[in-house]
Amino acid sequence: MAFFMDKKQKIVMYYNDNTIVFLDGKWARALGSSASIYGQTLHYGLGVFEGMRSYKTEDGTKIFKAKEHYERLHYSARKMQIELPYSVDQLTEFSYELLEKNNLGDAYIRPLVFLGENMSLQTESKTHVLLCAWEWGRYLGEGQLELMTSSFQRPNPKSCFVEAKVTGHYTNSILATNEAKRAGYDEALLLDMNGYVAEGPGANFFYEKENTLYTAPKGNILQGITRQTIFELAEELGFRVVEKYFTPQEVYDADGAFFTGTAAEVAGIKSLDGHVFKFPWEHTMGVELASAYKNRVQKKEYKHFELV
Repeated sequence: MAFFMDKKQKIVMYYNDNTIVFLDGKWARALGSSASIYGQTLHYGLGVFEGMRSYKTEDGTKIFKAKEHYERLHYSARKMQIELPYSVDQLTEFSYELLEKNNLGDAYIRPLVFLGENMSLQTESKTHVLLCAWEWGRYLGEGQLELMTSSFQRPNPKSCFVEAKVTGHYTNSILATNEAKRAGYDEALLLDMNGYVAEGPGANFFYEKENTLYTAPKGNILQGITRQTIFELAEELGFRVVEKYFTPQEVYDADGAFFTGTAAEVAGIKSLDGHVFKFPWEHTMGVELASAYKNRVQKKEYKHFELV
């Protein structure tokens, strides 16, 4: 994808002069598109969104689990009392057309549902729908991550719908990531209001110990679609997965750990709070799941291999 430089010589990777977006039922150039500065989403963070990936496969470009992503977008909209005027099938069709118009194969797709002008604290009825896409490598990079336990907690589920993908919720994620970066870490790990591990700023968390995978249960996390895919792959590979509450201290002596998410895919983790995990990434269950995930999204046959 072409890049261009802004006036401050900062690389902008999301669009260029020719990028096409879908906005409110029409196709338009990204550079010519606009939204009201009085919009409720801009002022109060009331909007819902998704993130999905397309991959080049032997059968052409395919969006991985588009149905599940758009079903979750509808779920998030219902929870926030936002009207979404397009069906799952329509949104999927628009997404493939978006990729074609921008000549994209391996890409990240961002659907966003945002609201019109309203300065009150009651949900605005006017809904806008944006679909955009760009080439984007793995969000957390290719190396193994060093994490810190964040001082910020995930929101209390009694304060909001934590299982909905809401734009305003991500201020919490930004604060946690900023804190981790300033402290010299790659990323943060957030706890829930009871002090148990919840998830990363933009990804679910798994750790492994004695041939068992552990992850936080639903209730205080966003139930990731990649997370569910890992459950499916683990079952196919004969790996045991346990959902339970656990503290950061229980993770310190883990054999390994990883994040899962559409943007991050499966990202290996080296340490938490300076405690390096027992096994190198290449000797963990996580690396086998990462390989299986890569083959699944590219629709290739995956053959189990023994870890040594």
